[in-house]
Amino acid sequence: MPGHRHRTLILSALICLLALPSFGGARVDYVGSYVWSLPESDFGGFSGIEISDDGSQFHVISDRAQIRWGGIERDSAGRIRELTMSGRAQLQDSEGAPLRPGRMGDSEGLAIGRDGTIWISFEGLDRVARYDDVDRPATRVPVPREWAKMQTNEGFEALAITADGTLLTLPEYAPEGGDFPVWRYRDGRWDQPFTIPADPEWQASGADIGPDGRLYLLERNFRGLLGFRSRVRRFGLGPDSITSAEVLLTTGTLQYDNLEGISVWDDGLGIRMTMISDDNFLPVQRTELVEYRVTDLP
Repeated sequence: MPGHRHRTLILSALICLLALPSFGGARVDYVGSYVWSLPESDFGGFSGIEISDDGSQFHVISDRAQIRWGGIERDSAGRIRELTMSGRAQLQDSEGAPLRPGRMGDSEGLAIGRDGTIWISFEGLDRVARYDDVDRPATRVPVPREWAKMQTNEGFEALAITADGTLLTLPEYAPEGGDFPVWRYRDGRWDQPFTIPADPEWQASGADIGPDGRLYLLERNFRGLLGFRSRVRRFGLGPDSITSAEVLLTTGTLQYDNLEGISVWDDGLGIRMTMISDDNFLPVQRTELVEYRVTDLP
């Protein structure tokens, strides 16, 4: 029987294989991970992340209606060395009352427009809110009546914004036997122009539009005591449909924590995917930022 060292090498090799791209159209390389912690009782639970175009600034949202922002120090290889907080805010409802943890304050998805407008999706009371200033009340966004049929805690964790300011969101769970319905918000109205193929083993947890104009969808698979697996798929977007689909990344169980948020940006060498984990405010979990680089092959 193989010894402990051989088993460790085999496991490491399997994990590396699981992290390789599933299609030949792109190369996906691991860049690095960073475990983030602060001695604050309300630190953690991060479900959404946005990284600036140059990779030097961040915004994160927790599932307790709190947003934080700050700077990123990187080493010469572009790996995260340190995060420095520069601000935080407790989100408000449209009447100016602070949102509290629970049904009203379960903030999940984060998207920032080119004009700096911040959009946040919530589950519990499923909705999307607009913030021109996170220290001010939210601006209400219309809610389609179809959203009232959604189950508790199965709402909109994934939220993305295109270069022209169009919002895209989809529920965490697809309807039984169906695909993920993608909802689009533009010109003050919602519609549901297309779906994304769903696998019942995977739930949608985060999304972003990359610098290539494609939709990156972060999914997770919870395996109980075995932990979490993560997957990233990429989709080409047409006017009212997806035009291409590929799996970029599939991780092994226990490889990372509960990755929920994703931000996609150009690091000068390729497309960088930065993901953040939700530690559920549990001491057995951790807040972890994980980065991969995607290089499209000719």
